[in-house]
Amino acid sequence: MKQTDISGRTWLVTPDLLGLLDMAGRFVAANPAWMTLLGYGQDEVAGRHFADLIHPEDVENTLRVFERVKAGQPIFNFVNRYRCKDGSYHWISWHTVPEDEYFFCSGRCITAEKENEAALRTRDEEAKLREQFIAVLGHDVRNPLAAINAAARIIARKAQDGETHEMIASIEGSSARIARLIDDVMDFARARLGGGLDIDREQEYDVKEILEHVAQEISLAHPDTEIVTEYDFCDPIRCDAGRISQMISNLLANAVLHGQEGAVVTMSAQDQKGSFYLWVTNLGAPIPDAVRAMLFEPFARGNLAQSRQGLGLGLFIAREIARAHGGDLTMTSDEGSTVFTFRMPRL
Repeated sequence: MKQTDISGRTWLVTPDLLGLLDMAGRFVAANPAWMTLLGYGQDEVAGRHFADLIHPEDVENTLRVFERVKAGQPIFNFVNRYRCKDGSYHWISWHTVPEDEYFFCSGRCITAEKENEAALRTRDEEAKLREQFIAVLGHDVRNPLAAINAAARIIARKAQDGETHEMIASIEGSSARIARLIDDVMDFARARLGGGLDIDREQEYDVKEILEHVAQEISLAHPDTEIVTEYDFCDPIRCDAGRISQMISNLLANAVLHGQEGAVVTMSAQDQKGSFYLWVTNLGAPIPDAVRAMLFEPFARGNLAQSRQGLGLGLFIAREIARAHGGDLTMTSDEGSTVFTFRMPRL
């Protein structure tokens, strides 16, 4: 082949790798793109066997394909990995055709396409794992837990002594805690891995009743803390009652656990400019900046010593519930108090 055949404009400016191989598989010429893509000068490629530059796992298959080229068969879209001068690799898709006593090669870098394919496979695998994970929690874990609760109830009906009843109460309390943890993890899986929590805003509810019920539950669990409620809004409100109750329970429990011991916790709610606002306020030291930055992140624990009963998902789930209602959950904290604010546009 004449030198003028490899000195044209295309040879010099194309981003594709171009080269000429002899019958032994050695490069006799390479275009400037080798330097741009792989870091090799043209003189560093010339004289080298192609197998010297190929990923070890791709050598055997490439040699087989080269035998077909030497037999006169053009090869199109053959993919292998070429080593860069820095030791990394690029995926190259080759066209190779016989030309006189040489073989003309044209290679296009498809590394980005390969990475996208790998990312898609990873996402597909993650989706399958997510479905399996939720199925295990929702079925394979809940079923034996339900069996434990049923057995505990049967034993409780037959038991006569107080010690047995105490043990049964402990079993039921532990089972209830496990059930809450399962609920939290499933909500996390749906929110973070699935695309958001599912809510139903088709029904209207008297939210004051929901708030009072939750406040009473938290008061019974924490009798040393007084919960004061202040309302100035109109019922009913279109919302997901179960999710609103879950969110308020998380906020009130968090306020009681992390507030000043024995201090009053306030829950107030108002209608403002077409939206429903709710504030949960507790007294105590301000939340440190380092904790604020991760407060709504899953598995975050602002105070480990006081958070051993959960996974650190409560505030994350609470904000996801707020966002699922078209609103948001925010926090402010200073020397006087810490306030969580829930805003939800009314439908």
